Amino acid sequence: MKCDILTLFPEMVEAVLSTSILGRAREKGLLEVRAVNMRDFAEGRHKVADDYPYGGGAGMVLKPEPIFRAVEDLRARTSDVRLVLMTPQGRTLTQTVAAEFAAETRRLVFICGHYEGIDERVRMGLAPEELSVGDYILTGGELAALIVVDAAARLIAGVLGDQQSAEADSFAESLLDYPHYTRPPVFRGMEVPEVLRSGDHRAIRAWRRAQSLLNTYGKRPDLLERAALTPEERRLLNQISRGGDA
Repeated sequence: MKCDILTLFPEMVEAVLSTSILGRAREKGLLEVRAVNMRDFAEGRHKVADDYPYGGGAGMVLKPEPIFRAVEDLRARTSDVRLVLMTPQGRTLTQTVAAEFAAETRRLVFICGHYEGIDERVRMGLAPEELSVGDYILTGGELAALIVVDAAARLIAGVLGDQQSAEADSFAESLLDYPHYTRPPVFRGMEVPEVLRSGDHRAIRAWRRAQSLLNTYGKRPDLLERAALTPEERRLLNQISRGGDA
């Protein structure tokens, strides 16, 4: 996966990209991400990339010129790009969308707003697709873009030490994850479920699936509408809804 994150604060982006799983993925060549500084494409000695909004109001608005120049420079070097504007007005990021980005062959260019927003002519002139990470407001789009990169990168083969980790993640099958335990077997009176210590892998798989269904039913029942469930799992859900044990 290849991407550029267009930002006023490249140091914020690099701090995340250079550590942990994303850092190792970059070292392996599985993930190519560049932080592109908008100010490099601004005019004047002070490289001003924002200004006061027309019509008054609080905050500053990112100017269109640096963003247009940055995108045009990227397109001159890589003709096939996919522009993504991080904004609460966009479609919502889901696991399905993350998988879509992970499989993208075009170069992804994430435009990160900051302060009060971005000049509307960026939307009008560049026509980027719009993407949101949720119904809340962040200080800037950098964190949102990093969430997208992280969610997509972990789905690329070789990024995680065990690809089954990604396949079993919450939302991978429109279900929440099952509970996880590690040593010690008893901590402050709380025991690891006996089935997980039994060595019976079939029973463990059945327990985990049941717990995943129980978690989803209790916390995010809306996800069950699109989950691919077996007839037995649907019977189990009916039992749970009637107050029975999973």
